[in-house]
Amino acid sequence: MSSEDDTPMRVRWARLRFSIVGPLLHSPPEDRELAARLSELASQAWKHPTAGDVVRFSFKTIERWYYLAKSDDDPMRSLERKVPKHAGTHPAISPALGEAIERQYRDHPRWSYQLHHDNLVVLAREDPRLGRLPGYATIRRYMRDKGLVRSKRRPREEVSCFAPRETRSYEVTHVHGLWHLDFHQCSRAVLRSDGSWKKPLMLGVLDDHSRLCCHGQWYLDETAEALVHGLSQGIQKRGRPRALLTDNGAAMLAAETTEGLERLGIVHRTTLPYSPEQNGKQESFWGQIEGRLLPMLEGEPALTLAFLNKATQAFLEGEYNRKRHSEIGETPTERLLRGPSVRRDSPSSDELRRAFRTAITRTQRRSDGTTTVSGVRFEVPSAYRTLTTLRIHVARWDLSSVDLVDPRTGVLLAKLLPLDKARNAEGVRRTVPAGESREPRAPSGVAPLLRSLLADYAATGLPPAYLPRGEGETTTNKPQETESK
Repeated sequence: MSSEDDTPMRVRWARLRFSIVGPLLHSPPEDRELAARLSELASQAWKHPTAGDVVRFSFKTIERWYYLAKSDDDPMRSLERKVPKHAGTHPAISPALGEAIERQYRDHPRWSYQLHHDNLVVLAREDPRLGRLPGYATIRRYMRDKGLVRSKRRPREEVSCFAPRETRSYEVTHVHGLWHLDFHQCSRAVLRSDGSWKKPLMLGVLDDHSRLCCHGQWYLDETAEALVHGLSQGIQKRGRPRALLTDNGAAMLAAETTEGLERLGIVHRTTLPYSPEQNGKQESFWGQIEGRLLPMLEGEPALTLAFLNKATQAFLEGEYNRKRHSEIGETPTERLLRGPSVRRDSPSSDELRRAFRTAITRTQRRSDGTTTVSGVRFEVPSAYRTLTTLRIHVARWDLSSVDLVDPRTGVLLAKLLPLDKARNAEGVRRTVPAGESREPRAPSGVAPLLRSLLADYAATGLPPAYLPRGEGETTTNKPQETESK
């Protein structure tokens, strides 16, 4: 996760619930075993998603989460707390009151939310047209949504709910219940276009139950970009798995990877550090690549990356996936087609591309309506100029697609484009209608709250609670010009 992430509460709870019931999705228990598995989960302790306190959940609660996630193609969505229908609207704020709030903010942009609310109490009492004044929380929420802000929120820390796992021989019971993903450095170098040689790395994606290679491809670097590129192809060819097992490499733990798996409803499991034996099926697969595929390329002196990938695809689809596997006693393709499956359809190419991005928070510059991502300035559409804090989805290797999303729902609001000063210089700017400007203006008169306090004090009949020191409140009885000498 991005260190700048300020994930909404509903998403944090969904992550916790998904981490609890996720193992039941990628390896569904038999009906007679379900109660025992749920009882085991109910006996465990978990970390509160924000407070960090130890919490437990009842059998019935976990059972309800399980059936919600099982019945939905997008389990993360089903496990989220639903956003209220009227979220983002403010039925308690009358049009007259809204105008009064904006007018007061323009007069006093440095006031705190509390001070704004306390003064509105007095205004509402003096002017019945404003209607009933809602509570402080409603006023603050309204002002934030309208961009009438004074300070920004602090990001909250992420809490992980995964516990270390033992090293044991295992096999999930369902096809696409668990995939393995790993990088392997080739024993041979390939010839690059500039005449240099470099050893490529192969990304291999295997199905645990069938041993089928869902996708394999060689890359020059082990990066999150390469991982997403290869994994997306595997998902498009085979469908979405329920869980993915990787090591703790930087590409596997990149924000784009982890957040993308989360959006696709895929449980991300990692091996223990320095424990390659936990991914033994992957190591066996590399033996096939090094022991059979690469020796068949020994007679190719000027091996290129393109030809290596072409040969690898032919080997995987023509031999590896169709050859009898010694451990399972049949071919990976046969077991894939015969076994029980928890496969889900693949999203579209555009949905996959949008999934594997990280969520970051940026501040909008009030002066020109721009924000900066990875050193590049982007323009925020005029419709969202009231937003001070922006929720943005982006892959750090691809700034051609930067999206502004709703912080509540994650729904796409707009695509952000890089700042184009030349185009802006040629364009005609719209005229801001009267009354739309929020530029601070000189305050007029005494604030309503203070005015009310003065009136209340005068009504008591008490004398001023201080001693005046003359008409000019000077610090000496001498004339001003004498004091200056």
